[in-house]
Amino acid sequence: MSLLWEKSQTWRWLVTKTRDSRPFFLGFATICGVIPGVIGYCVMQFTSSGNPELEAKLRHSARPESMMMGKVNQERLAEYLGELKRKEDTNDRYVAALRGETLTRKPYVRIQPVPKPSSEVKEETKDEK
Repeated sequence: MSLLWEKSQTWRWLVTKTRDSRPFFLGFATICGVIPGVIGYCVMQFTSSGNPELEAKLRHSARPESMMMGKVNQERLAEYLGELKRKEDTNDRYVAALRGETLTRKPYVRIQPVPKPSSEVKEETKDEK
Protein backbone atom coordinates (compact mmCIF):
# COMPACT_ATOMS: atom_id res chain seq x y z
CA MET A 1 0.00 0.00 0.00
CA SER A 2 2.85 2.37 0.67
CA LEU A 3 3.93 1.97 -2.95
CA LEU A 4 0.47 3.09 -4.07
CA TRP A 5 0.53 5.95 -1.57
CA GLU A 6 3.92 7.17 -2.70
CA LYS A 7 3.44 6.83 -6.46
CA SER A 8 -0.24 7.36 -7.20
CA GLN A 9 -1.76 10.80 -6.88
CA THR A 10 -5.24 9.36 -7.53
CA TRP A 11 -4.89 6.85 -4.71
CA ARG A 12 -3.82 9.58 -2.29
CA TRP A 13 -6.79 11.72 -3.33
CA LEU A 14 -9.18 8.78 -2.89
CA VAL A 15 -7.84 7.88 0.57
CA THR A 16 -7.90 11.49 1.74
CA LYS A 17 -11.40 12.06 0.40
CA THR A 18 -12.84 8.89 1.97
CA ARG A 19 -11.10 9.66 5.27
CA ASP A 20 -12.32 13.24 5.47
CA SER A 21 -15.84 12.97 4.03
CA ARG A 22 -18.33 10.47 5.43
CA PRO A 23 -20.86 10.97 2.57
CA PHE A 24 -18.10 10.42 0.00
CA PHE A 25 -17.03 7.26 1.82
CA LEU A 26 -20.59 5.89 1.91
CA GLY A 27 -21.11 6.78 -1.76
CA PHE A 28 -17.82 5.18 -2.79
CA ALA A 29 -18.55 2.04 -0.75
CA THR A 30 -22.04 1.84 -2.27
CA ILE A 31 -20.67 2.18 -5.80
CA CYS A 32 -18.04 -0.50 -5.10
CA GLY A 33 -20.80 -2.87 -3.96
CA VAL A 34 -23.60 -1.97 -6.38
CA ILE A 35 -21.69 -1.96 -9.67
CA PRO A 36 -20.25 -5.49 -9.25
CA GLY A 37 -23.67 -6.67 -8.07
CA VAL A 38 -25.42 -5.26 -11.13
CA ILE A 39 -22.79 -6.70 -13.46
CA GLY A 40 -23.07 -10.10 -11.78
CA TYR A 41 -26.86 -10.04 -11.99
CA CYS A 42 -26.74 -9.15 -15.69
CA VAL A 43 -24.25 -11.94 -16.41
CA MET A 44 -26.42 -14.46 -14.56
CA GLN A 45 -29.54 -13.36 -16.44
CA PHE A 46 -27.74 -13.48 -19.76
CA THR A 47 -26.19 -16.91 -19.22
CA SER A 48 -29.12 -18.65 -17.51
CA SER A 49 -31.52 -20.64 -19.61
CA GLY A 50 -35.24 -20.26 -19.17
CA ASN A 51 -35.83 -23.02 -21.69
CA PRO A 52 -37.44 -26.06 -19.97
CA GLU A 53 -36.72 -28.35 -22.95
CA LEU A 54 -33.01 -27.57 -22.80
CA GLU A 55 -32.92 -28.15 -19.04
CA ALA A 56 -34.76 -31.47 -19.44
CA LYS A 57 -32.34 -32.54 -22.19
CA LEU A 58 -29.31 -31.67 -20.04
CA ARG A 59 -30.74 -33.52 -17.04
CA HIS A 60 -31.49 -36.56 -19.21
CA SER A 61 -27.99 -36.66 -20.68
CA ALA A 62 -26.21 -36.20 -17.33
CA ARG A 63 -23.72 -38.83 -16.21
CA PRO A 64 -24.97 -41.38 -13.66
CA GLU A 65 -22.39 -40.20 -11.10
CA SER A 66 -23.72 -36.64 -11.33
CA MET A 67 -27.28 -37.83 -10.92
CA MET A 68 -26.34 -39.97 -7.92
CA MET A 69 -24.45 -37.12 -6.24
CA GLY A 70 -27.35 -34.76 -6.86
CA LYS A 71 -29.74 -37.22 -5.24
CA VAL A 72 -27.42 -37.80 -2.28
CA ASN A 73 -26.94 -34.06 -1.74
CA GLN A 74 -30.68 -33.51 -1.95
CA GLU A 75 -31.29 -36.24 0.66
CA ARG A 76 -28.62 -34.84 2.99
CA LEU A 77 -30.03 -31.35 2.69
CA ALA A 78 -33.55 -32.62 3.39
CA GLU A 79 -32.28 -34.50 6.44
CA TYR A 80 -30.37 -31.52 7.76
CA LEU A 81 -33.29 -29.13 7.23
CA GLY A 82 -35.58 -31.65 8.93
CA GLU A 83 -33.25 -31.77 11.93
CA LEU A 84 -33.24 -27.99 12.12
CA LYS A 85 -37.02 -27.90 11.83
CA ARG A 86 -37.35 -30.44 14.66
CA LYS A 87 -34.76 -28.42 16.62
CA GLU A 88 -32.51 -31.41 17.16
CA ASP A 89 -28.94 -31.04 18.36
CA THR A 90 -26.59 -31.22 15.38
CA ASN A 91 -23.30 -30.71 17.20
CA ASP A 92 -22.21 -34.26 16.35
CA ARG A 93 -21.72 -33.10 12.76
CA TYR A 94 -19.19 -30.51 13.82
CA VAL A 95 -17.37 -32.93 16.15
CA ALA A 96 -17.10 -35.46 13.32
CA ALA A 97 -15.94 -32.77 10.89
CA LEU A 98 -13.21 -31.67 13.29
CA ARG A 99 -12.04 -35.29 13.43
CA GLY A 100 -12.02 -35.46 9.65
CA GLU A 101 -14.98 -37.84 9.52
CA THR A 102 -18.11 -37.68 7.41
CA LEU A 103 -21.39 -38.63 8.98
CA THR A 104 -23.29 -41.08 6.86
CA ARG A 105 -26.52 -42.42 8.19
CA LYS A 106 -29.92 -43.70 7.38
CA PRO A 107 -32.42 -40.91 6.87
CA TYR A 108 -34.06 -39.63 10.06
CA VAL A 109 -31.85 -41.73 12.35
CA ARG A 110 -29.68 -39.72 14.70
CA ILE A 111 -26.05 -40.56 15.34
CA GLN A 112 -25.30 -41.44 18.92
CA PRO A 113 -23.08 -38.94 20.70
CA VAL A 114 -19.42 -39.35 19.88
CA PRO A 115 -17.93 -41.59 22.58
CA LYS A 116 -15.22 -40.21 24.80
CA PRO A 117 -11.80 -41.83 24.37
CA SER A 118 -11.54 -44.77 26.73
CA SER A 119 -8.85 -44.97 29.37
CA GLU A 120 -7.17 -47.81 27.43
CA VAL A 121 -6.61 -45.55 24.44
CA LYS A 122 -5.16 -42.87 26.71
CA GLU A 123 -2.76 -45.38 28.27
CA GLU A 124 -1.63 -46.57 24.83
CA THR A 125 -0.85 -43.03 23.74
CA LYS A 126 1.14 -42.45 26.92
CA ASP A 127 3.20 -45.61 26.27
CA GLU A 128 3.92 -44.52 22.67
CA LYS A 129 5.40 -41.20 23.82
